[in-house]
Amino acid sequence: MAKLSIVPPPAPPTIAPERIRRLEALAERVLWLSAWTIHNANHVRPNRDGLKVGGHQASSASLVTLMTALYLDVLRPEDRVAVKPHASPVFHALQYLLGHQTREKLERFRAFGGAQSYPSRTKDTDDVDFSTGSVGLGVAITLFASIAQDFVKLKELSADKRPPGRMVALVGDAELDEGNVFEALLEGWKHDVRNLWWVIDYNRQSLDSIVNDRLFNRIDSLFEMMGWRVVTLKYGKRLEAAFARPDGEHLRQWIDECPNSRYSALVYKGGAGWREHLQRDLNRYPGIRRILDEHDDDQLHALMTNLAGHDMEAVLEAFHGIEDDTPTCFIAYTIKGHGLPFAGHKDNHAGLMNKEQMAGFKTKLGIPDGAEWDKFAGAKLPEAELQAFLDQVPFAAAGERQYRAAAVPIGDLPVPAVGGSKASTQEGFGKILNDLAGTTSPLADRIVTTSPDVTVSTNLGGWVNRRGIFHRREIADTFRDEKVVSAQRWAMAPGGQHLELGIAEHNLFLMLAALGLTAPLFGARLLPVGTLYDPFINRGLDALNYGCYQDSRFMVVATPSGLTLAPEGGAHQSINTPLIGIGQAGLASFEPAYVDELGVLMAWGFDYMQRPAGEGGSIYLRLSTRQIEQPARTLTPALRDGIVAGAYWLVEPASGAELAIVYCGAVAEEARRAHQAILEDIPGAGLLAVTSPDRLHADWLLHRQEGRGPSHIERLLAPLAPDAGLVTVIDAHPAALSWLGAAGGRRVEPLGVDHFGQSGDLPDLYRAYGLDEDAILDAVARACLA
Repeated sequence: MAKLSIVPPPAPPTIAPERIRRLEALAERVLWLSAWTIHNANHVRPNRDGLKVGGHQASSASLVTLMTALYLDVLRPEDRVAVKPHASPVFHALQYLLGHQTREKLERFRAFGGAQSYPSRTKDTDDVDFSTGSVGLGVAITLFASIAQDFVKLKELSADKRPPGRMVALVGDAELDEGNVFEALLEGWKHDVRNLWWVIDYNRQSLDSIVNDRLFNRIDSLFEMMGWRVVTLKYGKRLEAAFARPDGEHLRQWIDECPNSRYSALVYKGGAGWREHLQRDLNRYPGIRRILDEHDDDQLHALMTNLAGHDMEAVLEAFHGIEDDTPTCFIAYTIKGHGLPFAGHKDNHAGLMNKEQMAGFKTKLGIPDGAEWDKFAGAKLPEAELQAFLDQVPFAAAGERQYRAAAVPIGDLPVPAVGGSKASTQEGFGKILNDLAGTTSPLADRIVTTSPDVTVSTNLGGWVNRRGIFHRREIADTFRDEKVVSAQRWAMAPGGQHLELGIAEHNLFLMLAALGLTAPLFGARLLPVGTLYDPFINRGLDALNYGCYQDSRFMVVATPSGLTLAPEGGAHQSINTPLIGIGQAGLASFEPAYVDELGVLMAWGFDYMQRPAGEGGSIYLRLSTRQIEQPARTLTPALRDGIVAGAYWLVEPASGAELAIVYCGAVAEEARRAHQAILEDIPGAGLLAVTSPDRLHADWLLHRQEGRGPSHIERLLAPLAPDAGLVTVIDAHPAALSWLGAAGGRRVEPLGVDHFGQSGDLPDLYRAYGLDEDAILDAVARACLA
């Protein structure tokens, strides 16, 4: 194996002193505006419900210097940033200085219609690249966005012809407790990730405590092991100068060995606390005594808290010193609450300055009464000078930052002719993509697939064989080179259209989220398709929700599903996933029973993924490995509409019919046989095929809320007698269909699975869990007797 190559940081560049002074003056404005925005929300604005508004003044303060340097000096328009959630007020303050945020939005911070608590692509009006909020996910998506950027750049798909931008994450040190961050790191190493910066705000405090020293001392080695360059910003220029004085090495050693908890406590106590400990521990060194004699308490406190993360010159040297595309981790030592009255206190995470503290802070910064929202009130430099500087900020220079990519034409998909034979929807999915891969259509060229090590078992093998696996570099298929016979081709190259991931569902959904944002971020529309086993949606649910929250567009194909995955047992059998499909905003979910339904839904889904905000979204297809008899039929426009709307009559009921059997997914055969069995006793009974409980439910709610008249499901059920019974059956939790009784005003006998499955074959499992023909007939009898 190749030896690990650790990339050293380059020599620091020279930063012009006047630039440093201007940025320091603006950083003070950012500190004030972010703190005042939070204070206004909690102590000035009327509070109608009595709830604490919050806003994380301390967590914001620790990042002020770093974010000011980045946004006002280092970043370019093509760079993309995920902001630490609790630093949202700093982001909004910077956008306010740049003219991208309004005073009204700041005044309504964390109120309806105002600046959001955490940066949001869909809810904020300033320039948010990635939504953040659920800690760790915003960090990891920058890694996958870098891979997505490589994908579109290497294929020359991007409307952005500038060099690749850097994907930057501003990381709270406690976020590194999140396992998904390390899952992403490993995936980045496998894909040779480039153009990626993670800036760790190492303030050594988490929500409730002090970050463990021993744990964090391993972080730099972990990043280096993954091929990253690590740049540590520990001490500022004043401290470095003190270390260079006689006996200064003893001061450095004392700070290096000071536990995080003690250092934070002394930050809070101030100059007198520093002096007491330094005199006790280092007074025997003449050089240290001279330093103490030369500094009053305020000066000593300023010296001892001169960490590099708050030293503008040190920060600029570090950032501007990186000119290549090597992934780089900046570990920036900071102080939580730096510059605020409760800096360093372990309880300051959710703490807020009270009115007296804010008044003192305001006086200290020279802010006149009534000028709290003025951009340059109390600034150390003339307003004209600072505004001229802001007008030249590279990040705000002319250039697109949000794109509108043209739609990819869809047309009809090549659906295999399977009528009259047996087939599964998973098999049909594989055939549709395989046939599509053999075409030269624009649709085929813009599809990118990805899977967490279940590519072949989710029937993506044919697509991959034809379209190849993506990697920044060409990597040969070793088995093929060694003449080992295999049905799969696993050569990798920049031309490939499949991203093979490890077994980590968070990575899958973050990869899909990143690929689904390439249209607005890079001007290249992709149509991402990700496959996984249906039960493991639960393992990646936080990341799936995260992708949907920022209106990323992708197609999740979850297969196999349900008890129908019989021999695999309860660990692999899904129960609640249709309920996730119903409840997840931004995601339209479907469970087709037949391959022709699947073809209609995939074509509609690729179009739906491209619709404007508020009109489209992502897609979830719940598929099965069970082969069932396929209907030989013509897909009329009305039938296509019903499939997309969520339901259609496979057998229409007679007017006034007393009963209908309603099924969804792979239990179609049991429902059809039971329906045939009851026709003699219940003539005119209907058989309703549900392709999407989600779409039906959403449409029903919308019609009720807006008074539009009958919804699709209400129109479908209208021919039934008012007191007719419904027997619903789904290989999932019965609540996915049992709500139909409320929609139709009819009694329901719901069948489904509401507890863990087990290994077995289909006859045994369907009988044990009440999904077989006999269970449906028993439910029909109960419905008729009710």
